[in-house]
Amino acid sequence: MDSGKLKQVFAACVVASDALHARPGGGQDYVKLRFADMQAVFTAMSRIRRATNDELASRNHRQQSFGYFMEIVDFGRKTDMLTGMPGSFDRDKTLVLPPEETSEDAADRAVPEPVIAQLAAHLALLEAGFPYGEMEPADVELMMQTAYLVLRDTGRRPVEVASLRVKCLETRGDEDTLIWDKVKKRRYVRKLPITRETAAVIKTWQARRRQLEVASRRRKYLFPSITGRSGIAHMGSNLANAMRDWVAAIPVLLSDELDEHGNRLPFDRSLIFLYAFRHAYAQRYADAGVPIDVLKELMDHRSIVTTMSYYQVSLKRKREAITTMRQHTIDRSGRPASFTSTTDYEAQSVAVPFRQLPRAQQRQGRRQSLPDPLPIRRLRLLSPRPVLPARDRGTRQRPAGRPRDRQGPGRRRLRRPQPHRQITAFATVADTMRDRLSKLPTDEREEIEEARAVLRKVRATRDHKLLPLTVIRKNAPDAC
Repeated sequence: MDSGKLKQVFAACVVASDALHARPGGGQDYVKLRFADMQAVFTAMSRIRRATNDELASRNHRQQSFGYFMEIVDFGRKTDMLTGMPGSFDRDKTLVLPPEETSEDAADRAVPEPVIAQLAAHLALLEAGFPYGEMEPADVELMMQTAYLVLRDTGRRPVEVASLRVKCLETRGDEDTLIWDKVKKRRYVRKLPITRETAAVIKTWQARRRQLEVASRRRKYLFPSITGRSGIAHMGSNLANAMRDWVAAIPVLLSDELDEHGNRLPFDRSLIFLYAFRHAYAQRYADAGVPIDVLKELMDHRSIVTTMSYYQVSLKRKREAITTMRQHTIDRSGRPASFTSTTDYEAQSVAVPFRQLPRAQQRQGRRQSLPDPLPIRRLRLLSPRPVLPARDRGTRQRPAGRPRDRQGPGRRRLRRPQPHRQITAFATVADTMRDRLSKLPTDEREEIEEARAVLRKVRATRDHKLLPLTVIRKNAPDAC
């Protein structure tokens, strides 16, 4: 057991002890413990707060703490150290923490790119004077900085970075690939394409790492444990501790939010933790317009739903994107038809190809036929539906009992569509948008590209509503 987990287990036992001490009898006789006592322990676990800012700890931390306490209880029962403890003093399916609710304006778990840029400017402060066994301070500094850069640039989980092997890099020509193990699912020898800059950082530390004298059990890891007596042979919670000290040592960290005087507000440093850089990796590629199926493979997820939960589009970014796009809408004939408000834009815009719109909208040339340059990359001429010859339309057999189709001008118009007019209008709109985009200044085109990325995310997830269900696995040792 590493030191980080040991501290959490000990803290969980202290919380449970305090909760039982407040109960009738003080919890001294475990034979008299009942389900009400277990509920008191669970309530105390659900109220665990951070020691740094006295805020409520994360749901995962509180859930793990309760699970660790139950592991101690289960161990006592299996070893007959708690003989006679009632079965009612046990985990129950009702003892489940509710899911955390977040608003659209709330900050997600990804570290914003402007903050990451500020961290890069103070990278020299990482591991300044931090002791790490018998390793020299210069080596500790280089090792921790390498681990952070790999964590930031690859989006791997902290344990996956910490457990990298010395031979974790594969180079073929100009392409570099990171070889890593998915410890969480026991899927080994995974491969991830990385940039040349990230590969250069790893190679620099590899050259220094091979010169270090470490114990045999730690020799195969790129980031060895602090001592040979550690529970695991690779780096454990030391990187998290080093990052916490590093972030605290940075003089100023600013966010993008402004106060009433227009000055940037300080960034909440508690939002900078190891796993947040995995979310930042997903957010970075999503904002760059990487397709969701490609991003799923980069994140090594089995389900796209899981990948979609790693990045968000805030309400502020939605409004900014809509404000940009509504200024570039055109009607069917290619004339500018920008909306006067964002609400009108959202209410009247339709994210479908021109041909799939109702015919009344196509004939009238309403401006929501192709509202903005968002789908310009996907525009293509769809093949029109085949029109039956006149001799076949009159002789086609109709099922028995079905009334004869209504005849008349309206019916004939639906049977004889004029696809060339739709295609011509479609092509006119597409050509007009491409021409207008090519004439825009570079900064305005970049602004439109940013708005495209935001609205693609919004429209792609609009129909993916998930039910707020909680899966409870029976007999799971960490269920809570």
